Amino acid sequence: MEFKLISIAALIAFYGCYFVKMFRQKKKGIQTDQIGKDKAGFVKFVEVTMKAAAVLVFAAGLVSIIIGTSHAPAAVRVLGAVMSAAGTIVFIAAVQTMRDSWRAGVSKTDKTELVTNGIYQISRNPAFLGFDLLYIGTLLMFFNWVLCILTVFAIIMYHLQIVNVEEDFLLAAFGNEYLQYKKKVCRYLGRKR
Repeated sequence: MEFKLISIAALIAFYGCYFVKMFRQKKKGIQTDQIGKDKAGFVKFVEVTMKAAAVLVFAAGLVSIIIGTSHAPAAVRVLGAVMSAAGTIVFIAAVQTMRDSWRAGVSKTDKTELVTNGIYQISRNPAFLGFDLLYIGTLLMFFNWVLCILTVFAIIMYHLQIVNVEEDFLLAAFGNEYLQYKKKVCRYLGRKR
């Protein structure tokens, strides 16, 4: 029962942050959800597929939590709980640090700033890292093969979004400033020497 409560609390905090941020930005006239909008070809495919993967892994995770069965050892489930909590904290820190530069997907028309402070000093993509940790944590707590396949699929799609969409966008938008940042901070976690 404690794993169910931890998982539900993590999901509520994670997605609560996501939707509260969208609502607050909407009140300011900012369109947060840019996934697939004004895109074509491979970029549109990656963004739309990533969004579908996110919905599917969320739904599978929620069903897995409700059913609640897992044959994983207690230590694995505890590790999952820690990862879910860490993912939620990392995601919330990322969204808060980005302020109004945060978007779901990229927007070539919105003027945003390159955020390199706070949690972005140790990860270029902490929001995606937060998603990954949350999903892997849920998988470890409530392992089943459907959830496993969807978790791997979502993580792959997030990675493709980063390397095929976001990094290209940031390079085009911020040029040398982004290149210098990229030389100092790892894609997911850590600083480079």
